[in-house]
Amino acid sequence: MRLAELSRRSGVSTATIKYYLREGLLPPGRQLNATTAEYDEEHLRRLRLVRAMIQVGRLPVAKVREVLGHVDDESLGSSIRLGAALWALPQVPEPDEDDAYVRAAHEEVAALVDRLGWENAKCLATLSPAYRSLVVTVAAFRRLGYDWGAEQLAPYAELMHRTAVLDLDNMETLPPGAERIEFAILGAILNEPVLRALHRLAQEEETTRRYGFE
Repeated sequence: MRLAELSRRSGVSTATIKYYLREGLLPPGRQLNATTAEYDEEHLRRLRLVRAMIQVGRLPVAKVREVLGHVDDESLGSSIRLGAALWALPQVPEPDEDDAYVRAAHEEVAALVDRLGWENAKCLATLSPAYRSLVVTVAAFRRLGYDWGAEQLAPYAELMHRTAVLDLDNMETLPPGAERIEFAILGAILNEPVLRALHRLAQEEETTRRYGFE
């Protein structure tokens, strides 16, 4: 397809597409002559991903370029490629390791992954932004006087593991390579708000079942 059709099918203006091309967020099209290039379905898919990261995820262009660099790095194995792309997304601030609440939270999160038998999570603890994010959140709870720890978190973690299984099952229906990684990135940006909304909707449903509309 030509640039005009790519714009029409994606809903992105030709000027914005040209900007994404200049910034390296889209691969160049197949050059037909000095002024015309041709694009395909992969360009359309990538354009939608870029749009989601910028418009929904509110990622700056430099961060989008970094994430996509990992998506396209075929020298990495599948797990490292996926992890690098997800870890490049914006994360919570680093925990203050001198804070007593953070130290206590570290102990609880370590106990949680032990309890669940998540050996890979334990191995990646010093590297994983998700692990650090959980530590920061548990520390915040404890600082407010809520002693949430491994025992309270375990049922939620088990539900999230089932969600992760569904995520990867869906991802594996796609061809191996960049398309799967793109799907995972979209999931991180778009699916997490869906899960949050479903959680709140379920809370509303359960509240009215238990207590009615009074």
